[in-house]
Amino acid sequence: MTPSDNDIRAVRAHAQLLGAPAADVVAVTRSVAAIQAQSSPAARLAIRARSRGLTAPDVDMSRAVSRTWLMRKTLHLVPTADLRWLNRLFGPRNAQAGQGRRRQLDLTDELCERALECLQDLLPGKALTRREILDGLAADGVVLDAKSQAPAHLLAYAANRGLLCRGQDDGMEPTYVLLDEWTTVDHTPDEPLAELAHRYLSAYGIATVEDFAAWSGLPLGLCRKGFDALDLVPAGGGFALSETGLSASPCPPCLLGAFDTYLLGYRDRDLLLDPAEAKRVNAGGGMIAPTVLVDGRIAGTWNAKRTAKQTKVVVEPFATLSRAAVSGLESEVDDYGRFLGETAVLVI
Repeated sequence: MTPSDNDIRAVRAHAQLLGAPAADVVAVTRSVAAIQAQSSPAARLAIRARSRGLTAPDVDMSRAVSRTWLMRKTLHLVPTADLRWLNRLFGPRNAQAGQGRRRQLDLTDELCERALECLQDLLPGKALTRREILDGLAADGVVLDAKSQAPAHLLAYAANRGLLCRGQDDGMEPTYVLLDEWTTVDHTPDEPLAELAHRYLSAYGIATVEDFAAWSGLPLGLCRKGFDALDLVPAGGGFALSETGLSASPCPPCLLGAFDTYLLGYRDRDLLLDPAEAKRVNAGGGMIAPTVLVDGRIAGTWNAKRTAKQTKVVVEPFATLSRAAVSGLESEVDDYGRFLGETAVLVI
């Protein structure tokens, strides 16, 4: 039976845990393959939407999940147990792909190697902020302009080389730690590419090879090899794992954070987002706004406006919402407030 558009949306939302929340941070992160995490608040909200009973500190304090540069050369949150094999899969490619930009920033190969040697001496036993790292590098003669993009690209290069990863945030500031000190776990799958493809389809339900390439940033030929290694069935113009059910109950209304994986997992988003409204969600520059999900489809955007007394969650729907959708969003706003430890109210 060919799944309908509604079936495909329901299967995808179910695969993303949006209708069947998990109980802990690791379960969420593993189930969705990876969470984009260049914004810590957005990564927290991705976990809130897919979990039950967790709080923001539960996410922040968990060392069972870690951040480093992986898919599409972007920071992602993944289970710490998967950090090393994913780094080996993506790191060399990311480092090579970033070479041109590093040269534009005067991060020559020689300078980068000197910086990595300094970092090996600077970081043992410590979790340092970017400012602390720049000061330490400068003391060893490696001086970078703190206002430029050079520090960020150098740290990403060091991570892609397997030297460091992100540690726990120090307030609003990210920290960086030696990878070898952060984790000693190294459970490498026998076929890393096939494992990644399997996790991707487990997380995104029904998708094409092109979707997998867009999500991972890997060459299309490699993505085809990953799919070819799996037991797949045709579904909805794409493929699903043979064990995936091709129907599911519609997910309840959800508040998704910025850069949410529900949208980022597909090259073609038309089934999930009306193309006429796409610029309200993705205005350019790589930004993906926080969105409202109703029946598996993006139905609007939202933002939080905080005062001393309460937080207003302001929803801007694309069309009039049903009473059932509004009721579901009221429950979502209550949970959003609980998760952050704030008093939150819905404003439409």
